[in-house]
Amino acid sequence: MVEDYERRRWPRQAPSIPQLLTYLMDQHDLTRADLAPLLGGAGRVSEVLNGKIGLSMTMVRRLRERFGVSADLLIPDGRRRPAAA
Repeated sequence: MVEDYERRRWPRQAPSIPQLLTYLMDQHDLTRADLAPLLGGAGRVSEVLNGKIGLSMTMVRRLRERFGVSADLLIPDGRRRPAAA
């Protein structure tokens, strides 16, 4: 009963891309400059971390390979392909 209440009261939400990247940077002791080769330059890092632009598929692939995270975390729901039936 408590678990059901907590699930309804505080549903889990996927982190935003800036939140996820900030977490990964912290866990791997990286700076914004360290992300530049993965995201295409310092300007792109700033735009992504400020939420101004989303990740391209190239960025997703690079981040997935570098951090070993699922691409599902890096691709917003609206861009994911529907599962094959």
